Amino acid sequence: MVQLYNLHPFGSQQVVPCKREPERFCGGGRDALFVAAGCKVEAFAVAGQELCQPRCSFSTLGRVLHLAYSEAGISNEISQLESDDFVICQKPMELLGEKSEQSGLSVTLESTGLTDEKIKYFHFRHLLYRRFAPDISSYILPDDIKLHSLQLLPIFQMGSLTTDENKLSQEKELLSLFCFFSLPHVGYLYMVVKSVELMSVYQYPEKSQQAVLTPQFLHVITSNNLQCFTVRCSAAVAREEDLYMDTTLKTCPPVSMDVCALRIQLFIGLKAICHFKNHIILLTKADPEVIPERRESPKKLLSRKDTSIKIKIPPVAEAGWNLYIVNTISPVQLYKEMVDYSNTYKTVRTQSCIHLLSEAHLLVRAALMDASQLEPGEKAELLEAFKESCGHLGDCYSRLDTQHSHLTLPYYKMSGLSMAEVLARMDWTVEDGSQKYERGLIFYINHSLYENLDEELSEELAAKVVQMFHVAEPKQLPHILCSPSMKNINPVTAMSYLRKLDNSGFSSVLVTLTKAAVALKMGDLDMHRNEMKSHSEMKLVCGFILEPRLLIQREKGQIVPTELAIHLKETQPGLLVASVLGLQKNDKIGIEEADSFFKVLCGKDEGTVPQLLVDFWEAQLMACLPDMVIQELFCKLTSQYIRRLSKRQPPDTTPLRTSEDLINACSHYGLIYPWVHVLISSDSLADKNYRDDLSKLQSLICGPSFDIASVIPFLEPLSEDTVAGLSVHVLCRTRLKEYEQCIDILLERCPEAVIPYAHHELKEENRALWWKILLPELCQKIRCGGEKYQLYLSSLKETLSIIAVELELKDFLNVLPEDGTAAFFLPYLLYCSRKKSLT
Repeated sequence: MVQLYNLHPFGSQQVVPCKREPERFCGGGRDALFVAAGCKVEAFAVAGQELCQPRCSFSTLGRVLHLAYSEAGISNEISQLESDDFVICQKPMELLGEKSEQSGLSVTLESTGLTDEKIKYFHFRHLLYRRFAPDISSYILPDDIKLHSLQLLPIFQMGSLTTDENKLSQEKELLSLFCFFSLPHVGYLYMVVKSVELMSVYQYPEKSQQAVLTPQFLHVITSNNLQCFTVRCSAAVAREEDLYMDTTLKTCPPVSMDVCALRIQLFIGLKAICHFKNHIILLTKADPEVIPERRESPKKLLSRKDTSIKIKIPPVAEAGWNLYIVNTISPVQLYKEMVDYSNTYKTVRTQSCIHLLSEAHLLVRAALMDASQLEPGEKAELLEAFKESCGHLGDCYSRLDTQHSHLTLPYYKMSGLSMAEVLARMDWTVEDGSQKYERGLIFYINHSLYENLDEELSEELAAKVVQMFHVAEPKQLPHILCSPSMKNINPVTAMSYLRKLDNSGFSSVLVTLTKAAVALKMGDLDMHRNEMKSHSEMKLVCGFILEPRLLIQREKGQIVPTELAIHLKETQPGLLVASVLGLQKNDKIGIEEADSFFKVLCGKDEGTVPQLLVDFWEAQLMACLPDMVIQELFCKLTSQYIRRLSKRQPPDTTPLRTSEDLINACSHYGLIYPWVHVLISSDSLADKNYRDDLSKLQSLICGPSFDIASVIPFLEPLSEDTVAGLSVHVLCRTRLKEYEQCIDILLERCPEAVIPYAHHELKEENRALWWKILLPELCQKIRCGGEKYQLYLSSLKETLSIIAVELELKDFLNVLPEDGTAAFFLPYLLYCSRKKSLT
């Protein structure tokens, strides 16, 4: 049964001053009404509340059978088709979309009067086939099963801004299309866009004669009543148009919600109806006195087409008629009446309140769909009503314990109300000493506090929120207290509720960490230390993962370290780094956010890297992270090591791990090559931190995972004039297999490192470099003499020993210098010749 509300959607009415009894009429343009009678058409101006004025009249070549208005270049927005021929079938059937082609009906488009150029824009598509059968169990007249009021209603979007910001585009974009048709006692509304589906079924309280569908209402006339029903067009369009619909951000009353009758208004002798803009045109005609002759049985009526009721009409009787214009009131005015009406349901807490407020919301939403037809003041008023309706619906869902309580959140969001304003709307009175908080309100507050809204609740409201969750969801208290919106909570009050959790058996590492954070705010360092000692570091890390806001909060889009994080930086930096790493691995914080956190925490600008951030990067390398992240970390760490080495800049805090720690614990840090130690020992590196940064950089380059080519651009600040810089450059060239260049450099800068370098690097496929590169170079250096002569000579002897083992005698002779002293090379030649016999 359709619910009836006694509202007032209809406003003023006036009589159209027609000269002849209307046979056909329709609205058109911005303010025109056309009335046809016989071969004569009259046009009237209809403007707001003013009287209907004749505009012009003209004659047609023949009797007007159908009247419809069409703008140039635009097809009729509403097409009405009526059919008196209706075949009653024994089996009802409904075919939707492409399946409707199976109905067996053929349709041919007639192109009379259209040019070929225009014909190509016309397309035929099967949308819907529906066949009805009468209910023979009750008394039914033939007219009771006659189809009427077939109508297509397109919904357009208009008014998008063009390049000229002061002008609105008049291009129409089809958002949705609806199909309505009616039987005398029931109407059907279908949505026709991507698919065809039944939206609403209208059961009329009495036999209908005609109906017209608008984006906001369905108007139905009976013989003596004008009925106004709600429609779901705006809800359907909203879901087609907005991808965020039915999320935590936005929602809308469902398309499936039951329709209702807003008003049934007495109107004697109704015969026809049409609609345009905010006007309803009604034709009334008083029938002559009728005398029924007889009635047939239901079976006879169904089996004999010509057995209808015979009517006696007095020969001198004449019918009186009137054509009325009924103005519908503004959407905002009707909306306000619906809101006032809904207040009668508030105390009884029923679904009726939600239903009527949902109807009011859809009414405003429908009026906003075509913003191009609204004046600026009207649009602003509608937008305000829209937000207000969202607030009312949020109130309903927050107070009523329904399965749809979660809708409290999106409705309050769309209302634009702040959290404080929502809480101010709540009834905090306690009748029997106990307070019950419904699911909707708890869901809204909980979700809002999780979203880190840039809103701080007052101390009083924060205390009420804590009390609310203590009663309704005590396990959520630690999370609630960590919200930035709750920063004004009295810490003594917060601690009292947290202790109640301990006494209730809800104690956990999360409660412990929250108590430790509150103790800091209270200035009780002893309590803070005791709480932090009650769990192992691993459990504390797990607690921070459960609630990241204990360490990191966001205010106005910026990362803000908490008081607890600042305290841990000084007292337990290792725990802090491990906790942030845990947050990142569990997707609670992004890579860039973590970097920003440490920079803000340490008071550094974007161009400065604090040691605690370097510690975090090193901890990331020790964790199992994806390869792409690892390569990015390599670049971050190498650039930082090189920057500090090049500027001789010590870290701002003591590093958490030494190079030895990293080599032992992390596979990405490799053992430093032995020849590097020889090279470094040639210079005194007094500063321990300087040596540690250098060792970490060398270890990274010696590791198995580093893409050496990626570090080359960072090497420029690190000069080869220093031993530290030299070691890094030679290491990189070695990893790039530039052995000849490295040997040249070492022979010139650090000859004592040449043989250790060759032993480590010139192996297997590179072994030939001993005699092809190293031997000739050493011979050349010895010829030149100089202060390093003895070093070169010692290196040459070691080289000859290796070559004597590797080559056959003939090959050995071929690589020796022609100007060499035979006595010097003889021992190595003898060893080479005897090695076969020795083996």
